[in-house]
Amino acid sequence: MEVRESAEDYLETILLLTKKTGEVRSINIVEEMGFSKPSVSIAMKKLRTKGLIEMDNDGYITLTDEGMQQASTVYDRHATLYDWLISIGVGKKQAAKDACRMEHVISEETFRKIKEINISASAAK
Repeated sequence: MEVRESAEDYLETILLLTKKTGEVRSINIVEEMGFSKPSVSIAMKKLRTKGLIEMDNDGYITLTDEGMQQASTVYDRHATLYDWLISIGVGKKQAAKDACRMEHVISEETFRKIKEINISASAAK
């Protein structure tokens, strides 16, 4: 299933908030991403419809298996690209911004090659 960039950002945020706090509600996403409550509510409805998240009666959000897979993929791309950008001398703040944009558009082939470079560089240390 193809997921758009904004949906990937929401999934990644849910994953990171879950790791950080153990539980996620829409208000946590609002605070983390700086979006309005109505925007987050609409996005959560779309993610539920696509089967990427579940929300219980108390408003707690969890990723489905498919949602977790997609969120993990996006986060892996982000972390790998961030580390690579840092390794070539990009400042941390700029690396974070660039990795966030690149994670959505980079081809699988290019990403694999960057990941191989990162692994080789880490092994050489």
